[in-house]
Amino acid sequence: MQIDIITVVPGLLEGPFSHSILKRAEEKGLAKVNVHNLRDYAIGKHKQVDDYAFGGGAGMVMMVEPVARCIEALKSQRDYDEIIYMTPDGETLDQQMANSLSLKGNLMILCGHYKGVDERIRQKYITKEISIGDFVLSGGELAAAIVADAVIRLIPGVLNDETSALSDSFQDGLLAPPIYTRPAEYEGMKVPEILLSGHNEKIANWRFEESVRRTKERRPDLLEGTDFE
Repeated sequence: MQIDIITVVPGLLEGPFSHSILKRAEEKGLAKVNVHNLRDYAIGKHKQVDDYAFGGGAGMVMMVEPVARCIEALKSQRDYDEIIYMTPDGETLDQQMANSLSLKGNLMILCGHYKGVDERIRQKYITKEISIGDFVLSGGELAAAIVADAVIRLIPGVLNDETSALSDSFQDGLLAPPIYTRPAEYEGMKVPEILLSGHNEKIANWRFEESVRRTKERRPDLLEGTDFE
């Protein structure tokens, strides 16, 4: 998979992809993230990428020409399964969306900035709009990094333990159960005996029950319309 990210502030994306799982994914040849500076496609001697909004109002808007130039340049090099725009009014990212995107080949992500992008870009190029929550960030860079992380870790071979992602929160519509490691007792707090039993079936049942319990307590909305409601 290749993910191309378009941004006005490429420096914000230098760290997330040079460490840990995302770095290993690239070293294994399973995923590659390229960050593209929108200012390389800017207009005029002043390298302009934003302008005032028609009709007035506070804040600047990403101009149509630089964004279109960048998108067209990238599309001339490869086909994209999705061209994504990170925006607060997009569809909220969840695990099911991450699962779906992980099955794609190439993704392009446009990071919103200032007051957003000229609407004509959204109409002509964008195939999917994503939000990471009901709040506003200074730009879409951190949100794009979150999307890339959520997607890349699901690609087969990225995680050392192939079953790890399958036990994550939300994969089965439930929150993950409590987890423990050594020592078995710490300051009077003990690991549940069932986890020390070596009985895999009973452990699996305990974890499922704990997932349901924790979901009821913390995210009952996830259980609406299910048998566990």
